[in-house]
Amino acid sequence: MKFLGQVWFDTEKSSRVSEEEWAEVTQECIVSDDRWRDSGHLLSALALYEPGRAVTLRVRNGAVAATDGPFAEIKEHLGGFVVIEAGDMEEAKAIVSTFPILKYASIEIRPAYSIKDGR
Repeated sequence: MKFLGQVWFDTEKSSRVSEEEWAEVTQECIVSDDRWRDSGHLLSALALYEPGRAVTLRVRNGAVAATDGPFAEIKEHLGGFVVIEAGDMEEAKAIVSTFPILKYASIEIRPAYSIKDGR
């Protein structure tokens, strides 16, 4: 079964983390990701740039409109995601609980399914 882990950062707190700390946790994450990828559990992992680099698309009056950045003021922002393979939610929690980024973020875990396969 596949699970999506959304990595959420407190925007204010994460802006106060030093470059040295980010570099250190990035290296820890690379080692962790490689271990879980090698075991077949980690299918994908990507970090996201800060919300100010986002573009939000919406349909307005039948036309697509683009807005720079996030739609609203945010206290937390999505900083990345992982897709893992696990037998059940308990195994997914056990895997994600070892991720070093938890020192700086929370991770929401959700079961995922292919829309072709249905629920």
